[in-house]
Amino acid sequence: MTATTDGSTGALPPRSSSATDAAAETAQAGPDGRPGTAVLQDTADAAREATTRATDYLLSLQDPAGWWKGDLETNVTMDAEDLLLRQFLGIQDPEITEAAARHIRGEQCEDGTWATFHGGPGELSATIEAYVALRLAGDEPDAPHMADASGWIREHGGIAASRVFTRIWLALFGWWKWDDLPELPPELIYFPKWFPLSIYAFGCWARQTIVPLTVVSAKRPVRPAPFALDELHADPRNPNPPRPLAPAVSWDGLFQRLDKALHLYHKVALRRPRAAAMRSAARWIVERQENDGCWGGIQPPAVYSVIALHLLGYDLGHPVLRAGLESLDRFAVWREDGPPGPDGPGGGPPGEARGSAPTRMIEACQSPVWDTCLATIALADAGVPADHPQLVRAADWMLGEQIDRPGDWSVRRPELPSGGWAFEFHNDNYPDIDDTAEVVLALRRVRHPEPERVEAAIDRAVRWNVGMQSKNGAWGAFDADNTSPFPNRLPFCDFGEVVDPPSADVTAHVVEMLAEVGRAHDPRTRRGLAWLLAEQEPDGAWFGRWGTNYVYGTGSVLPALAAAGIPASHPAVRRAVSWLERVQNDDGGWGEDQRSYHDKEHWAGRGASTASQTAWALMALLAAGERDGEAVRRGVRWLVETQLPDGSWDEPYFTGTGFPWDFSINYHLYRQVFPLTALGRYVHGGPAAGGTAGAPVGD
Repeated sequence: MTATTDGSTGALPPRSSSATDAAAETAQAGPDGRPGTAVLQDTADAAREATTRATDYLLSLQDPAGWWKGDLETNVTMDAEDLLLRQFLGIQDPEITEAAARHIRGEQCEDGTWATFHGGPGELSATIEAYVALRLAGDEPDAPHMADASGWIREHGGIAASRVFTRIWLALFGWWKWDDLPELPPELIYFPKWFPLSIYAFGCWARQTIVPLTVVSAKRPVRPAPFALDELHADPRNPNPPRPLAPAVSWDGLFQRLDKALHLYHKVALRRPRAAAMRSAARWIVERQENDGCWGGIQPPAVYSVIALHLLGYDLGHPVLRAGLESLDRFAVWREDGPPGPDGPGGGPPGEARGSAPTRMIEACQSPVWDTCLATIALADAGVPADHPQLVRAADWMLGEQIDRPGDWSVRRPELPSGGWAFEFHNDNYPDIDDTAEVVLALRRVRHPEPERVEAAIDRAVRWNVGMQSKNGAWGAFDADNTSPFPNRLPFCDFGEVVDPPSADVTAHVVEMLAEVGRAHDPRTRRGLAWLLAEQEPDGAWFGRWGTNYVYGTGSVLPALAAAGIPASHPAVRRAVSWLERVQNDDGGWGEDQRSYHDKEHWAGRGASTASQTAWALMALLAAGERDGEAVRRGVRWLVETQLPDGSWDEPYFTGTGFPWDFSINYHLYRQVFPLTALGRYVHGGPAAGGTAGAPVGD
């Protein structure tokens, strides 16, 4: 087995079992090296007890309306930008400012930086934004925690080396020059849908952000800052040293020169056509506001949409802006017991007692549909009866969330009837393929008193998911064939993915769903399956786009292969099993650090063991027929031994992914739903087949 490294300390936690225990287990092993009957029985008994505790705990978390939702934790740029928005709009609230500042202070690392995931390295842009937010909250630049941060920022290139989005926020207050930012003209709204740089060439999350930012870029507002930020420049006399141009014959060089041309156009753009473009952008923005006032259920597009509309004359009392600002408040998670920070418990003054200083964390988005379908699957696979009232209530809630109108996805699929589910509470414009597949898998596990209603919803969902298949046979998350190579080349796009190509994890979930509804031999399913087999990495793993990373990808694909009828003896399955066994930690669990996106050679499948990643590996191995194998037994024991008395697991590590490497997520419910799913499948022998499972779904 391979010992792996922890992101912060460089060492894994000690193994759970003692050397004596390990020797005893080895003595009881069978002649083939697999665990003996007594060892397996002991593990199975412990797994049953852990499954019961975890089931009771997860059932207790359900909202009376039928949904589950865990906190969605990202990084402090969400909190910093919320304070910057309030400063820009002049709507500061002392209580909010102080609570947000306590949270930000509590997340500061010992070296003065802020990371974008637990145990990760300091990140320049996040550190700059956190520092500026604390300055707005009243922290003095010569305070020790602030001086540590500013010194680190200067050593790493200062503001000039930060990403474009950070410098846009600073430009709003005059801390950076608009002329020194990439240009983004509002006339982009007029590009035809087929054009490689049309707004529909961008992934939906980028599209929702870019359209309002074209307005901001054209308006170039400056609200005078209450202080200077000279201490954040590597050289205050030359705050923005010129950046070298790439060769003109390269794509980067071409787009750099295009950006220079757009800067010239900004100076000569005709007033009326530009005003018309901004009005068109405003209509586009307003048309996509959701019923709850948000945009796409995501905080960043909502923030930029509010700014853009305000710059176009919408006052803060306008119904559109009022609803938008109210929606942003719903992203706030208030906690009475904040994390310890440099100023003491809760990030407050030294000696302040916990509980007396609340903190406020901003979620980038909320995940009730995703959490609810995963919780339903976990409970069903753990043996909860298919007609259990709480599962029926969850199914009712999910049925009520199905989307019945077209959204941006219909630009490429205009004839396709709707029928998907989105990730969030309110997001009718952007259903996603991944949620839709998992909701179908959840609904198939529930014995609902109105089976015809469930089957009709599943039929619409399957038709929509099949219709969203890309040309290569695979599936992206939100759009079909969203693969233009050009958006990522724009100088503006220096942060995260801005296109939505097919991925192995989403494709696997769709293939698993299609097999579940009786379409394992459908030509479209087989095309997806062929794509998955072709995408396997040479070492046996699969890349995980929306979860970290190769453990997630492999944990998604192997259950799909099994559901589609690929035998456990298939070479691709055996390679994947061998990879999972090689990267298992000495303590029996699995873990993978976010750095695997940045450095596969050293980090793929490596990291401190986590409950969710151990569960993904177990789900994969169980699907591959390895239930009685040593790797599975040790993984199950790790889950059993790390379970807390209340039936939950602790998991500070970020195992979710927004943008590979650039934007990491800690889904707080992952630590509950996936271990329960894995334990349930270990105890009961596989995914539940209750509810409406078994009947094929028609076209």
